[in-house]
Order: sequence, then C-alpha cells, then structure tokens
Amino acid sequence: MTSIAALPTTTALPAIPGSPSAVTFDAVGRRFGDTVALDRVSLDISAGETVALLGPNGAGKSTAIGIMLGLLEPSTGTARTLGLTPHDAVRSGRVGAMLQSSGLPLGARVGELVDLARALYPHPSPRDAILERAGLTALVGRRAETLSGGESQRVRFAIAIAGDPDLVFLDEPTVAMDVESRRSFWGDMRRFAEEGRTVLFATHYLDEADHVADRILVLDRGRVVGDGSPAALKATVTERTIRFAWPAAAQSDDAHLTALPGVLGVDRRGDDVTLRSTDADETVRALVAAGIAFRHLEVAGADLDTAFLALTSGGDRAA
Repeated sequence: MTSIAALPTTTALPAIPGSPSAVTFDAVGRRFGDTVALDRVSLDISAGETVALLGPNGAGKSTAIGIMLGLLEPSTGTARTLGLTPHDAVRSGRVGAMLQSSGLPLGARVGELVDLARALYPHPSPRDAILERAGLTALVGRRAETLSGGESQRVRFAIAIAGDPDLVFLDEPTVAMDVESRRSFWGDMRRFAEEGRTVLFATHYLDEADHVADRILVLDRGRVVGDGSPAALKATVTERTIRFAWPAAAQSDDAHLTALPGVLGVDRRGDDVTLRSTDADETVRALVAAGIAFRHLEVAGADLDTAFLALTSGGDRAA
C-alpha cells in the first residue's frame, strides 16, 4: 500500500452547543429479504467531525450511507441527518454527496456540470470558488469523456459541494487518483472541514483513514465493531512488530526465532528479520540473551491494517 504520511490531518471543530448532531442512528436495522445489511446500529456523529467509515465488502457501509441520504428507508429504528429526516435534510440543500456509482454525462463540459449542480440548490457556493476548491479551474472547458479517472472524481466532488453543504458524504473519493492527486484532494478537504463542516467518507485506503480522519467507524456484518480515533483503534491490538538486521539470518532456520517468547510469526528477507510478537519486551530480552548479533532494532505498534483485521475477524488479536 502506498504511504501517504505527508497527507494533511484534519482537526474536528467542536459542535455548536445545542445544535443537532450531523448524523444519528437509533437502533437502525435494514434487511434485504433474508439478508441483514444493518443490525440495530446506533451511532452519533457530531457536527464538525471528519469521520471515516471502514469495513470489508458487504459490511453495510453503502447501506448506512444510503439511509443517511434518504436513498433507503430503515427496516427498524430511526435515522436523522442534521436533526431532520434524511429526505428533508437532502431537500434543504444542506447535504452533499459524492457516490462511487455516479456517472458523468458524455458531451457535457466541466463548467456546465458545475452550473447545473449549482442550479439545484437555494444557496450555492460561487462558481469560481467551487472550481478552485475542486482543482478544476484549468479544466472548466473540458468535456467529461476526455477527463482522466482522477479528474472525473474531482468533478464529482465539485458537484457534491456545489450547494455549500454543512455535511458531505464521500464514497471512495480518491479511487483512480495518483499519489499526488490524493494528497492535494485531502488538502482541499482539510480546508473544507476547518470551516466547521462535517465530512463522512468511506474508503478502502486505510492509510487515508489513519492520516485524515479524527474518528473511525468500523462496520462488520452490519454492526459497529470499532469506534474511536485512529490511535485508539490501533491501541486495542496487543501485537507489536520487531524489526532488525541480522547478517546470519540467511544461513539460519526460523526455529530458534519462533521459539522466542511472544513470537507469533517470522518473516525473513535477506538480512532483514521481522517478528510479530504479543510481548515485545520479553521477545527483545530473549533476543539479547540468545546472543543474536542484531543491528538496527525497531519496535513498532500495530498499524491500522492490523487493527482493522483484528476487529473484522472477530477480534482474535484484540486486547
């Protein structure tokens, strides 16, 4: 996975006292025939938060977003968006959405699409401000079919923010974007969120969630299995990674390494050795006691990938 450690980090603004939450689910359930897509989910997203919605395929992410936008009705429970029914919130023009499945009409120019989107809202953002924020100023005259995948995503983003929304939903917003485009996009989103808006996005890029979101909701099998800051979710996993260089590694087998206390697995690549351990302190002490001539020792906590897998596989390695 490509690292985006240089991505700007958003900072949630506090909700205005007495103002409604951005999104509230009270025991929301949704069935499609015999399939349970959401299983009595309760959650509250405060105004001004930037929240990542994660989960494996079929976890219920799209269903949850569909209910928040009024595209689906819950089978049980109650959903509110900006204190209103989702239908009313969307009709008010205070909600914007960038859906992964949305297409762009062939033959239409970028500027025309932005103008059309603005015409749908009672109080749209200025045209030039939308184009600048979405990075489309130089592409205003381009036709939709000539855009790259990343440029098309930016047009969808421009349409989502055309109404100057208080709340915006982004479904896999950086698909088809290269690393630099992703970094630029999230820089724009940071400035957007700093104005006090609420941003909820679904992504399969866990590094984006780690570096951009101030809160992560993890869904699995229709239930919320994780809710907290990236740091808090990573802290639920006891597993640590120990890396070191050992010139003799290529000439040895793994038996004495796997026998070290706490070691769950060993990965060797030439002189470089990586151990997964449930007790890094004991493992390192045993390394020293065994007389292994290691160099460049590094001990790291679990990354978000590891925490995500622990949460969505029944929590086998979660504390």
